[in-house]
Amino acid sequence: MNSCTIPTTFGDLILTEDNGHITALNWGCASREDRSDVLDEARGQLLAYDAGALEAFDLPLRVNGSDFQRAVCAAMSAIPFGHTCTYGDIAKQLGVPAQAVGQACGGNPIPVIIPCHRVMGAKGLTGFSGAGGVETKVALLRHEGAGGFLI
Repeated sequence: MNSCTIPTTFGDLILTEDNGHITALNWGCASREDRSDVLDEARGQLLAYDAGALEAFDLPLRVNGSDFQRAVCAAMSAIPFGHTCTYGDIAKQLGVPAQAVGQACGGNPIPVIIPCHRVMGAKGLTGFSGAGGVETKVALLRHEGAGGFLI
C-alpha cells in the first residue's frame, strides 16, 4: 500500500492507494510519502477540487466492505457536485432503511472523493465522520455552493 499527504483547505488529507486503486482517505499526515501514477493523479484531482477547478473525480476506487457498503458508496458518488440528497432518498433507491444508509455513509472509506458530505438527514444537516465533524461537512458544502440550506 502507498500513501501520501495532500494539504487542502479542508485539512491535510491522507490518501491511500493499494494495487492501483484508491482505497482510503483520512485526515492527518501520512507516515510516509509514496509516489505512484494513481496517487499522483489523485493528488492532482484533489488539489483541483480544492481550488474550485474540478467538480467530478475520475479515479480508480476500491471500496472494501460489504455489497451494501459498495451500493451506498455508488449512490453517493452519483450525487452531482453542488447538490444534496437525504439518507431517505438513498434508502428508497436501495430498498433499505434510512438508518442503515446513515451507518454506511459514516463508514465511507473514501470521503470527499465519494461525497458523503452531500447526504443530509430528513430535517437537514447531520454529522460527518471526517475530522472537524459537521464544520468540515459545512465547509465542503459551501465550497460546492450547496450551503444555501444553512441560511
